[in-house]
Amino acid sequence: MSFFSVIISVYNKEELIAQTIQSVLNQTFQDFEIIVVNDGSTDKSEAIINSFKDHRIKLFSISNQGASNARNTGIKKAASDYIALLDGDDTWETTYLQYMFDAIRKFPDLKIFTAAIAQKYENKVISVPYSFKQTELYGVYDYFKASQKYTLLTSSSVVFNISVIEKSGFFNTSLLTGEDTDMWIRLGLHFQILFINKLLAYYHHDIYSLSNTNFDLEKKPNFDAYFEQEKTNSSLKGFLDRNRYSLAILSKLKNDNKHFLYYTSHLDLNNISVKQRMLLKSPKWLIQLLIKLQSLKGERLIYPKH
Repeated sequence: MSFFSVIISVYNKEELIAQTIQSVLNQTFQDFEIIVVNDGSTDKSEAIINSFKDHRIKLFSISNQGASNARNTGIKKAASDYIALLDGDDTWETTYLQYMFDAIRKFPDLKIFTAAIAQKYENKVISVPYSFKQTELYGVYDYFKASQKYTLLTSSSVVFNISVIEKSGFFNTSLLTGEDTDMWIRLGLHFQILFINKLLAYYHHDIYSLSNTNFDLEKKPNFDAYFEQEKTNSSLKGFLDRNRYSLAILSKLKNDNKHFLYYTSHLDLNNISVKQRMLLKSPKWLIQLLIKLQSLKGERLIYPKH
């Protein structure tokens, strides 16, 4: 049995999937299996995946049902105790799995591991701005306290022991976007996170993705399930309010007044900045312009990754 099961979910990534898979094959730590779940791609992704001749790669092609179902499918197919998620357009440094292995051996009582990530733009690479300062290689964090500026966990920089699923459950298949955030919340409620202070993963960033309004707000998380926990966990409440703010902005971009009112009515303004409060009152055209300008600088006005 391999030490890691690397789960790669793919939907129409023909331009990037080859470099994603290659970044795994290039790892200095080689004890892994690769489970690629092709989520009903209509481009050449499947042919590109099949062009790799490595016995450790297992391809499962399913009908398109979204990222949550694809990741769940891969996790259920995994033969290893440790799951490493990777999106079909992201990449790792060659030492990613070696650092993860070393951390697991050094901290055997912990279940979730992550590392620093950078966003790859068309002409530059920018490390994300974490809200904490860490000088040592390893640090153990409460997920909500550590995710004030940027999420500590991402779907291309997290490794977890399969046993965590017993408490957190699988990815929520009813969510088309924001499913990652929902999963990280459930993990953060039960487990501490080991952070490796080294840039080891790269998220391929589309500068227009944050202003894209082609999504269904009915299939984004509304966080009602965590209402009781918010009453006693101020870090969770602050984290959820920052996400509610982002969803309120996305609602405005979509001209969806129903969801804008819902998220703003559930939002504690004390948990967001003055600039963000002003943005909530700004017209749509100004928000779109500011998002584009900030994205070009590698910064974000909308909090979550997704």
